[in-house]
Amino acid sequence: MNESAGTRLARLLTLVPWLIAHDGVTIAETAEQFGVSPQDLERDLWLLVVSGLPGHGPDQLVDIDFWDDGIIRVIDPQTLSRPLRLTQEEAVTLLIALRTLAQLPGIEDRAAILGAMSKIESALTDDDPAGGIPEIDVPVDPQVTDVIDRALRTGGGLALTYASATRGEVTERLVAPLHVRIVDGLGYLEAWCSLAEGVRSFRFDRILAARTADLPVIPDAPTHEEPSEPVRALIAVQPEDRWVADVVDGVTIHGADADGRSLLRVPLLSLDWGVGLVLSLAGGTRALEPPEFVRCVADRAAAAAAAYPDHVG
Repeated sequence: MNESAGTRLARLLTLVPWLIAHDGVTIAETAEQFGVSPQDLERDLWLLVVSGLPGHGPDQLVDIDFWDDGIIRVIDPQTLSRPLRLTQEEAVTLLIALRTLAQLPGIEDRAAILGAMSKIESALTDDDPAGGIPEIDVPVDPQVTDVIDRALRTGGGLALTYASATRGEVTERLVAPLHVRIVDGLGYLEAWCSLAEGVRSFRFDRILAARTADLPVIPDAPTHEEPSEPVRALIAVQPEDRWVADVVDGVTIHGADADGRSLLRVPLLSLDWGVGLVLSLAGGTRALEPPEFVRCVADRAAAAAAAYPDHVG
């Protein structure tokens, strides 16, 4: 299973309190609840039973019985019996993320998001009230949001006017919307595009206009239930930038190059996003493949360098 250490740690911290509240649940039922395979869940449980407080004696480890009959029983949770409370900083961060999410198209249950926001706001202390958090204004035209929402609900097509950052041009796209992705606080519409003849990701704030349209003819169209996998780019990052593998979903590490840089396989949700990631890591990061991605990184870097005047001594 390709997942970051942070994602697995979050699941492990949530797993024990949930098992206590559902005593006698099966491995299969728990795996379905947490969206992992039974084999991955068993690996989580084996990791938990060798985890505990400093000293790591028999009375300081988490004790869970699960290996005889597939029924899970928590015998000694140590300090994991209750869900961890959010710190003030974590609560504010989550609230900002929810405020952003509530403004994006394609969100099925905005009422649930607003309800979660209300609970977090009421839990914040007077020292750092929710009112002190800056208002989040996502740069998406409300008309675009409404049209995309309607297309995702009804399964209809869209005609988009889209500004590409990598090519510096505005194009008209006829697309079949699939679903919405949120990456690093930015919203993307993943859709099959008739112009590109394939699945592409369109950043919401670059969609200049949208209107409903007939669905384009899609050969072997991907479905909502089984979206196509994004292209995986290969980049080389300096050791201090390996944090990318922990904060970007789906990144895997594939050793190192001759210069000691870590080789990362990164899901390329869009060329624009991938180019931005590489350039944000400054000059120590190299794009290695696929060729179109490498070319776009080089072109954007050259354009950025050309925007600066010659150095004057």
